[in-house]
Amino acid sequence: MMKQNLNQKQIRIPSKRISGLYAITPDCADMATLLPLIQAAIDGGASVLQYRNKMQASHADVMQTLATLCREKNVICIANDSLQLAQYADGVHLGRDDGDIALARQQLGINKILGVSCYNSLERAIAAEQAGADYVAFGSMFGSTTKPQAPRATLELLRQARSTLKIPIVAIGGITLQNAHQVAAAGADAVAIINALFAETDVYKAAQAFSNIFNINADRK
Repeated sequence: MMKQNLNQKQIRIPSKRISGLYAITPDCADMATLLPLIQAAIDGGASVLQYRNKMQASHADVMQTLATLCREKNVICIANDSLQLAQYADGVHLGRDDGDIALARQQLGINKILGVSCYNSLERAIAAEQAGADYVAFGSMFGSTTKPQAPRATLELLRQARSTLKIPIVAIGGITLQNAHQVAAAGADAVAIINALFAETDVYKAAQAFSNIFNINADRK
């Protein structure tokens, strides 16, 4: 387990910045099915991959396989919820019930990426940034089939966050090719996608389309 502590004299400068298409793996126990989908998403332009599996316990061997693939493609690899799995990846993403953010930062050390779900709370995002988060996620931005009961965030919240925070902002929840332009224009650095990417017949083309939104909007950053 990672034991490197963060003290006040250390300056964290993440070597990789969260931006563009942030792909989150769908619930799939069959790696033979999942890997080609992930490969297509990465080839299509996904810059971040988060391993998330709520159907069964996450296994270290799966995380290591995905981390190796991401390293080969220069893609950021994030573990969902698990500081233990984060030792194989570039970092971890934590939700409201996944522990103290400052403590997680200490356990991760200075070289791992820490992302935090902030739902519809700018106050939580500000606190997360101060505690050492490298990026925050807001959502659900729109109606989500993955988390239908999730708190709803607004485009105005993204605008407020963009003018307040220095770290990248990820928008998540119900985002499609039809509304992704709205969250990009409102200030999101990245969009986190599951169904609108991996449920498509052509995952590669869907990834390209999402990635192109941020190529088009690159001049506003």
